Amino acid sequence: MGDSPSAVQFPGFALCSTNSQTEFAPYNHCPMTPPRNTSLLSSLAALIVGLSCTVTDSAVADSIPETAVPKVIVNTEAEPVAPGKFEGSWTSLSQYQVPEWFRDAKFGIWAHWGPQCQPEEGDWYARSMYLEGRNKAHLAKYGHPSKMGFKDVINQWKAENWDPSKLVALYKRTGAQYFFAMANHHDNMDLWDSKYQPWNSVKVGPKKDIIAGWAKAAKEQGLPFGLSVHAAHAWSWYEVSQGADKNGPLAGVPYDGKLTKADGKGQWWDGLDPQDLYEQRHTPAADFSHPTKIHSQWNWSNGAVPPDKEYCERFYNRTMDLINKHQPQLIYFDDTALPLWPVSDAGLKIAAHFYNTNRKLKGDDGVLFGKVLTEGQRKCLVWDIERGVPPNSLPFAWQTDTCIGTWHYLRSIYDRNHYKRPATVIHMLADIVSKNGNLLLNIPMRGDGTIDDKEVAVLEGIAAWMDVNKEGIFATRPWKVFGEGPASEGAPIRAQGFNEGKGKPFTPQDVRYTTSKDGNTLYIIVMGWPDKPLELKSLGKKSGHLEKGVAAIELLGSKEGVTFAQSDDSLTIQSIPAKPSTAASSAAVYKVSLK
Repeated sequence: MGDSPSAVQFPGFALCSTNSQTEFAPYNHCPMTPPRNTSLLSSLAALIVGLSCTVTDSAVADSIPETAVPKVIVNTEAEPVAPGKFEGSWTSLSQYQVPEWFRDAKFGIWAHWGPQCQPEEGDWYARSMYLEGRNKAHLAKYGHPSKMGFKDVINQWKAENWDPSKLVALYKRTGAQYFFAMANHHDNMDLWDSKYQPWNSVKVGPKKDIIAGWAKAAKEQGLPFGLSVHAAHAWSWYEVSQGADKNGPLAGVPYDGKLTKADGKGQWWDGLDPQDLYEQRHTPAADFSHPTKIHSQWNWSNGAVPPDKEYCERFYNRTMDLINKHQPQLIYFDDTALPLWPVSDAGLKIAAHFYNTNRKLKGDDGVLFGKVLTEGQRKCLVWDIERGVPPNSLPFAWQTDTCIGTWHYLRSIYDRNHYKRPATVIHMLADIVSKNGNLLLNIPMRGDGTIDDKEVAVLEGIAAWMDVNKEGIFATRPWKVFGEGPASEGAPIRAQGFNEGKGKPFTPQDVRYTTSKDGNTLYIIVMGWPDKPLELKSLGKKSGHLEKGVAAIELLGSKEGVTFAQSDDSLTIQSIPAKPSTAASSAAVYKVSLK
């Protein structure tokens, strides 16, 4: 079976086991993580028994049709939409064309980094800390959320060892062809010198312009710069901060989610209004304190309280300011379709502005990602699939976003050696590229701005494979069939994606195909290292797939000759190559010259 992972499924996460280690891959929309300093089996038992955040909860979002009619029409006077080819409508956005450079790039790396990495307790920390019974780590480290809210966690985040130039250089060395930074998360803190959000990284926390630093580093490495924007959901995501404990000595004492500027006199945050961060000026949904109900309300339905015009316009202005200041070539929205759709037209206007701005500055439309897209919306945006891969090749460009651990840094994953292995990432990349997609890979960062030694080792393993085999990935196109083998069936995706680890494990009997753009070269990517002759039915003379004959086959990185035989039914690579001792053995790549 080689080093290919197998997967054990539990509610809300995937646990991938190999012959050498276990890889814990919790889903983004499930904020709960296993308790620290316990055995693996104890952690699994706690998750199975105690978690109500299930795959069903986290993948309930349906697409929102472009025929929906938004009620909130944002005012663009403060931040006008750039003139040009695109206007703020789905019909106009359907003129979109994916840039050729993005289709060639295939692989990007993401710094999904912000103040929620400071506690080293994983995803959705700024929400889970307000959930009674689920905030033990916060109580132990910081105190009760009536006294120490997320605003106070922000104050402790200093990013004191952050070296963006060093990190982005490492990511390029790994093989990244574009780089993403997170501009804000659901926690609603802007990580640039924001004109419209006083809770930004220049004024509080690190007192640094994080996005400016990332942008400079990406430019130094010649990498297209992308930004992810997640703040549209702060309105409902933070509603739990309006609550209070129902039990214990502080029962009934409100959390800090309703504090105002007046309450800050004499505090470290004197002069700042917590409502600009928490956005809880409204009455919350009836079931706002339910830990997982937000997943079924992600599309502003099922009892969610819709954002008001002031909130929509603040989000619009903030995002326009971000685009104008930092001119990204790619933007990722963590939303169904576009942010605030269908409550507001803000996302449509932002998209039009982004496309028009890119056309003027870069000469192409740029790349804008949306999730759970309808067929019509896939003509307007690039479809992003979170922690998942479609079972078949798609006729249009798309992207998987995933992580080697959790989105925000989780110390226990380091302690237990649960990061994805280089081979796992390489197999995902080959599978994705063979199906016409790109892979965006997050490397979690600690609050101080560094990555750990085990993450560096993962990157070095990927780089070692890329050094030998990158020509089978970059600037390729999908072939007539994406691959063959026992794991070719894949698994269906649901809503945002979330099928990672659900298909059969890859073995050296699985292959993925890519081809050069001129069609003269075919690449056979073996999902492991061949340990017996490789029979490829898709390359038989009567398969109907090969319009040209096979002139020669070579193994990338090897000087050994490759012997093969082609019959009507298959092509068999007969020679078994010597296995290298480096990470290049994660996946063998044969180069087939066609005549």
